[in-house]
Amino acid sequence: MLNLVLLEPEIPQNTGNIARTCAATGAVLHMIKPFGFEIDNAKLKRAGMDYWFHLEIHYYENIDEFFEKNPECEFYLFTKKASHRHTDVEYGDNPFFFFGRESCGLPEDLLEKFKDRCVRIPMKEGLRSLNQSNSAAIAAYEYLRQRNFDGLCDVGGRF
Repeated sequence: MLNLVLLEPEIPQNTGNIARTCAATGAVLHMIKPFGFEIDNAKLKRAGMDYWFHLEIHYYENIDEFFEKNPECEFYLFTKKASHRHTDVEYGDNPFFFFGRESCGLPEDLLEKFKDRCVRIPMKEGLRSLNQSNSAAIAAYEYLRQRNFDGLCDVGGRF
């Protein structure tokens, strides 16, 4: 099972879009405080649409609590500062993909401590970053691609 972890998310629309990606893919959403918005924020709910009832969400007061509650997790830090592509990794069955704050990414001390767990999504040189919700979707679908999209529907529905 895939787990998407948002460390101190700031923009409700991104979080709502990531929640929708989690609902569509069966991923679990983990949110680490502090948040830059209230969970009942209308923009958050609007971006997630009616998918909130299809989600499994876990909340944590801080990153220490996250690691206390998930001590053996296989985690990866998504950052533009990594040298390994996200597609170069063979992910295990229960990975946790971390995404940092929209304004500054993941903390430097975390990236330094876990250099071997850092991966990047390639993009043009000189640009600051991809949108957080787009990055989470790219990462999620790479994980699913490696599993031949097991458990997902390949047949189109009604529009």
